[in-house]
Amino acid sequence: MERVEEVVIVGAGICGLAIAVALRRYGIQAVVVERAESLRTTGASITLASNAWLALEALGVSHKLNPHYPTLNKSVVTNLSTGAVQISPFPPNQSGRVGPKTVHRKALLEVLGEELPRENIRFSCKITSISTELDGQGSSIALLLMEDGSHIKAKVLIGCDGVHSQVARWLGLGEPVDSGRFGLRALSVYPQGHGLDHDVFRFTHTGFNGGFVPFTKTDLYLYLTTLKSRDSGEEGITAKTPPELIQKYVIEHYCKDFPPEYLDVVNHVDVSTLTWAPLKLRLPWNVIFGKLSKGTITVAGDAMHPMTPDLGQGGCCALEDAVVLGRCIGNTYLKNGQKLVSSEVAKAIDEYVEARRWRVAGFLSLCMILNLVVYCTKRILSMILIRIFFIKLQYIRWRKIILICNWSNLNLFRSDCLEL
Repeated sequence: MERVEEVVIVGAGICGLAIAVALRRYGIQAVVVERAESLRTTGASITLASNAWLALEALGVSHKLNPHYPTLNKSVVTNLSTGAVQISPFPPNQSGRVGPKTVHRKALLEVLGEELPRENIRFSCKITSISTELDGQGSSIALLLMEDGSHIKAKVLIGCDGVHSQVARWLGLGEPVDSGRFGLRALSVYPQGHGLDHDVFRFTHTGFNGGFVPFTKTDLYLYLTTLKSRDSGEEGITAKTPPELIQKYVIEHYCKDFPPEYLDVVNHVDVSTLTWAPLKLRLPWNVIFGKLSKGTITVAGDAMHPMTPDLGQGGCCALEDAVVLGRCIGNTYLKNGQKLVSSEVAKAIDEYVEARRWRVAGFLSLCMILNLVVYCTKRILSMILIRIFFIKLQYIRWRKIILICNWSNLNLFRSDCLEL
């Protein structure tokens, strides 16, 4: 069986659905193929900064989420070694922009999915191979071989298939590297209400840090990142460990270093939302010098720029990708009489790649620096490693990269997605 589609998006995560929505606003019907049996809700919740809300506004869905979630007021960071507490209020909204908010990941996926015809999202579709061939007009098209033996021909192929992207691998992008850390994410629920302010509570320690974010009257987002060395040995846990055992392990091995309120939040975890996974990122020079597209095939979201959660920009950048790519392809679609001309789409994708390359490379660079600092327990060694990093990249045009690492500077985030 063979099907022919104009646009195929691999992956029904946040980025894949957002791109489909962006294209639909131009009148382009994209088919989203997803290997899972339903929408992926791994992660329980996601914090969206101002740039993400601008993207959601461009997609026409921000009004469906915004009223249901409060704006975060401030960041409260406690150094567990010294007891020092740093409070950083988030800046007030400017020019009508929405400030940082944490939302249920499932709610975001559902809002995006509602904008698409149900038949445009196809679940249980696993790709086994990707190749290209020439059509009758001499244009290159993607040929996808599915696990069930069927074929899909796509004039445009967009990989939004996550960290271990098949499309990125086909393009020849370097594999994401292991950061040397694990991350825990979960949703904690207080049926009677938690009574906490809507702030970001963060606790830092040598080799690990954790925190929680109350974002509704009953729900909190819980996280923990830690070096692998603490989890090695017979008692260590892996991504395949049952969530109940992960919760027990965290309580026994980590909560003793945290204040009582963190332990209480861990005890209230909804174990069905708990995940434990290695943190990976793509090296910035792989994005700067790597092949992010080939003809009418490209990648977006984690398939292009997987990053550690230190900046909280992974999902935000994915939404930016969606708007920028949708705009580039949409404009050429309208320019050519509402037709997707392969040669023109290839130029539009090149425009998208160049618009995104330096921005995401900047975030990846900062994630890499912060990861090096986490590894270094001594301040002098941290400074030396950071210095080496900058020497290695001294020939790169740093002035084109915006590096923001402080939550208090969220109002300075440049956005590439003001409108579709």
